[in-house]
Parts: sequence; C-alpha cells; structure tokens
Amino acid sequence: MRTSGRRQALAARPGPEAARTLAATRPDAGAAHPPAPDWKPLQPQTLVDLAIEAIIAAAAAGLVLPGDRLVEAELARKLGVSRVPVREALRLLESQGVVVNEPYKGIRLREVSNARVADLIEARIALEATATARAVAAGRNTGPHLAPLEAAVAEMELMAARGDSYGVAVADTRFHRALCRLGGNSVTVDLWETLAPQFTIIFGLATLGKSMPDVVDEHRDLLAVFETGDIAEIERSLDDHITVMNHAMDYDAIIARRRAERERASP
Repeated sequence: MRTSGRRQALAARPGPEAARTLAATRPDAGAAHPPAPDWKPLQPQTLVDLAIEAIIAAAAAGLVLPGDRLVEAELARKLGVSRVPVREALRLLESQGVVVNEPYKGIRLREVSNARVADLIEARIALEATATARAVAAGRNTGPHLAPLEAAVAEMELMAARGDSYGVAVADTRFHRALCRLGGNSVTVDLWETLAPQFTIIFGLATLGKSMPDVVDEHRDLLAVFETGDIAEIERSLDDHITVMNHAMDYDAIIARRRAERERASP
C-alpha cells in the first residue's frame, strides 16, 4: 500500500468519538459494538511524580541536555519544592536509566548519542514487532481496538500545532505504549515500560531535528498499515518508522546545536 493511500484510508475513517456516535444510531448498535467506556478515575500524583515529569519534560524539550549535571538543591529551587521529592525523583530516574550517578561527578542526564539510540532502537523494534504480530493474530488491529492509537495521533497533531515538543513526545510514547499493549503480552509491555522514559526524551529531541507535522504523518501511516493486518507490511513500516527514520537523525549534532543555542542565549 502506498503512503498516500494509507493517509487517505485513515482520513476517511471517522475518529473514535465520531465512530461511537454513528454506532449508537444504528439499530444493532448494542449487539455489534461493545459498550462505551466509562469514566476513568484520576490517578493522584505526588510531588515525586511531578518532579519526575518536570525533569523528563525539560530533557525532552532540550532545556536540560544529555550530560548536564542535575543538582538536587537547584532543581528543588526551580520546582518550588523541598529537596526530598527531588532526591527521590532522581533516585527513581536513575533506576530507569534516565540519569546516571557517577563518583565525583554527581548526577547527570544520561548521554544520548547516535550509538546509544541505535542500541535502544534494536531493543524497541524487537518488542514492538512482536507486539504488533500478536495483536494482528488476536484480531486487535481493527475497530474499537484502534481508539487509543487514534487518540494518541490526535493529541500528537494538537501538540504539533502548538509547537510543543514535550507534548508531541508524550503523545508519541502513548501511541507506542498502546501498540505494545494490544499485543496482550504483559512481559513485553513491562520491558517496554522500563525504557519508556528514555524514549520520551529521544522523541522530544527528535522534534528539534525534523518538523513535528512529519512526526504526526509517520504515525498516521503506521496506524493505517497496522489496520490492514498485513504482517510483512507492518514490519516494513515499523522498521522504516523506528530504524530508518532514527538512523537518519544525527542526535549528536542536534544536541551540540541546542547546547550552542543555549549558551548564546544565557546572560
């Protein structure tokens, strides 16, 4: 299937809200479609959660860059909290591989290099290819199963229109998290989640090297191919989206350019 055809197919399909409205008006709506989702309770966030989110957001937006030192007292001052939640946030981020604590150097944001991204890509493509194949085999690549993916693309498009690199990165992460969950293998999902914070930062840095609308289009294409159920085509699209696109990005140059811009802007 050609890319233009994939986009036309996706554009012709109503969004999740419109689809539910249309289904409700059909005589056999109750029999043919599952009930509409109920309200989901909000998850409480602690100061630690908020500190983690703030640090990842700053890294995804290039406010702090790989290799930068993260000083506990300074972060607490900037975030307007005590040092206790910041200390715990940094400890958890270290366990997730987002920051590293080196003797005599302190805590630093983990380096993001072309070589490091290549290693992460190798692990990520294995997890997502397995998940999508399982999802297709179980018939979870059509209909209401696509709602989380469609919602993530819609959010990504909105964030791209706002020029919000962190917002695009979060929506990008949600898309691929939903894709993994459709596979139905909890171990695959758990493994993917251990890398998710690092993915979010990389997704954000990628928006500094290519246009955000292009990022949205890549996910629209992938979603359209996933719906076809053609395993070979899905694998090719995943490889193009994850491997080829990322290898085309020069993360070393992106970070160096952003660091130079930051230094010029500093008083």
